[in-house]
Amino acid sequence: MEIIAEILRGTIIAGVILAGILAILIWVKDQTKKISYLRFFIQIVSVPVIFLGLIIGPFGLSQFPPVGNAPRDALVGTEILGAPFPDGLSVPLLACYYPSGRTVTCPIWQIQGYIFPFWNTGLGFGWGVYYTTHGLERLAIVFGLVVVMSIVLGRFFCGWICPFGLYMDLMIRLRKTFKKGYWKLSERVNVGLRQLRYVIIAAFLILSFVFGSQAIIGLQLVPGTQTGEYVYSYFSAPFCQICPMRPLCVLVESASGFMDPAFVFSHTTGLLYEAGYYVTSLNVAVLILVTIGAFAFRRFWCRFCPLGGLISIFNRFPPFKWLSVIRLNKIEEKCTKCGICKRVCPPQVTEVYEEKGGDVTSSGCILCFRCVEMCPYEDCLEIRIAGKPIYKSRNWLEGLK
Repeated sequence: MEIIAEILRGTIIAGVILAGILAILIWVKDQTKKISYLRFFIQIVSVPVIFLGLIIGPFGLSQFPPVGNAPRDALVGTEILGAPFPDGLSVPLLACYYPSGRTVTCPIWQIQGYIFPFWNTGLGFGWGVYYTTHGLERLAIVFGLVVVMSIVLGRFFCGWICPFGLYMDLMIRLRKTFKKGYWKLSERVNVGLRQLRYVIIAAFLILSFVFGSQAIIGLQLVPGTQTGEYVYSYFSAPFCQICPMRPLCVLVESASGFMDPAFVFSHTTGLLYEAGYYVTSLNVAVLILVTIGAFAFRRFWCRFCPLGGLISIFNRFPPFKWLSVIRLNKIEEKCTKCGICKRVCPPQVTEVYEEKGGDVTSSGCILCFRCVEMCPYEDCLEIRIAGKPIYKSRNWLEGLK
């Protein structure tokens, strides 16, 4: 009966989502808003359906009762290619492990966790799960999943599905409500932020290796990395200590009743500004700063998000670039250099404007397709999937005459 109920619920949800998509495609006549409405709708439904796991069950399988029946209690799958993989599917989204893991889990946490502290936990207990494979095997699965997903969808995850991307877009809409114009970063600063993504990736990989050195090379480089010690308990995932998505997830799930806030906020070292298991003052400070930045600059976090950078590595650089499925294509002969594509781009990507033609997708492009939607020249810009055009720019200026 439970399986039938799950299938029925899934069918109803899929039907409602499909109906919403069709309604937007049929009834929204404004060509400059159709894709934007569709994207916003998919972003919203993705949060409960994919990220939080609030609709995809089962429920009541509590791993750690004091936290409450959080979405992390529901396992999507526990085995991949014959290898036990109990921490959730590695989908390139900022899907924080701490409140929400084991449905869709942020691969950045998994990469850090499998280097330290769970490098050689084979046949050992991790955080709420039992590992039977070496960390190296689990890392191979994480990178394998990320590579495949990055090739297939690329930064479409960032533009259409990532819950923190939705949070950034909500800041944009809030700013519009107050009738405030957005600011623009200089090209030099914007490019610098893009490069910062790779610095952040390198930093957390190096720190994770340093913390896990005892297990990896048999030499402890820093004290406190033993089980139960300070670094093990509170700094085993360096990036997670500053990630703004972590406190946002905890706050949302606590407010919605899926986590027990009394338990969550009591699990610190006693000094919130120093460290905490579920949330740190660094997390909160970064979230506040990013929120302010998002209110002033469109898609502020996405410009230097390390997860976006990880997707870019496996999507926009050879040899992976040659295999990428979703591409943004430009017909040079139809472009008049009006500059609209450059002005409407949320993360201020300029390659669409500057490149002569062909594949103009860049590592900074989040594939929101706002440029295609706003381009006023027929078939100048087009979205291609596996080489086949599925959506092209339209001369919407004709409708204004």
